Amino acid sequence: MSTVLLIVAIAAALVVVGGLWLVATANRLDRLHVRTDAAWAALDAALARRAVVARAVAAAALPGPEADELRAAAGGAESAPRPEREVEENRLTALLARVNRRALPTALAEELVDAEQRVVIARRVHNDAIRDTLALRRRRKVRYFKLAGTAAQPDYFEIAEPEFDGPEPPG
Repeated sequence: MSTVLLIVAIAAALVVVGGLWLVATANRLDRLHVRTDAAWAALDAALARRAVVARAVAAAALPGPEADELRAAAGGAESAPRPEREVEENRLTALLARVNRRALPTALAEELVDAEQRVVIARRVHNDAIRDTLALRRRRKVRYFKLAGTAAQPDYFEIAEPEFDGPEPPG
C-alpha cells in the first residue's frame, strides 16, 4: 500500500511542477505580448511625429508640387491601416530622403533628423520584441498546450531606414 501511495504522490508532484512550469511560461508569453503592444505604441508615436515634421518641412522649405506630394505622403502614412502602413511609410521615407537638408532652417533640419532616428530606434525595439515573442510561441510546449491563447501572432514592421551618413545639416 505504501508503494502505491508513493507513486501517486510522485505523480501528483510531477503534475503540480509541470503545471507551474506551464503557468510560468504562459505568464512570460503574456508579458512578451504586452511588450510588443507597448513597442508598437512607441513606434506608432514615432511615426506620427515624423509625419508631423514632414508636414512642417513641406510647409517651410519645399516648392508647391514637392510640398503637396510630401504632405500627401505624410497624411497617407498616418491614416493607412496597419497592413498597408509599411508601404506608406516607405513612400514617406523615400520622399524625405530627397529633401535637401541644407536648405532647411537649422532647427527644422535637426528636428527631422531626430524624428527619423527615433523611428529607427522604435522600429528596432519593436522588431526585437516581436522576435522574442515569436521565438517563445514557436516552442513545442507553447504550441501543444496552446499557451498563446487567442492572442494574434505579431508581425514585424519592416520599413527602409534613412541614411544618416550624408551631409550634416548646417549648424
